[in-house]
Amino acid sequence: MAVGVKEDVIRMIRELPDNVTLDDIMRELYFRLAVERGLKNLDEGKALSHEEAKEHLKRWLS
Repeated sequence: MAVGVKEDVIRMIRELPDNVTLDDIMRELYFRLAVERGLKNLDEGKALSHEEAKEHLKRWLS
């Protein structure tokens, strides 16, 4: 990432609507963090196949 984290967060907040709440900002930050972690896991080959994910869900829901 060429831009620092602080600058990226400031830009994100500026792009949100004026009536944004602190909860909205936290939700957006958490979403972006989760996406970044997911992409990193994919790059590192740490992702589940579709079939593996279905098996995990089956166990969790039973």
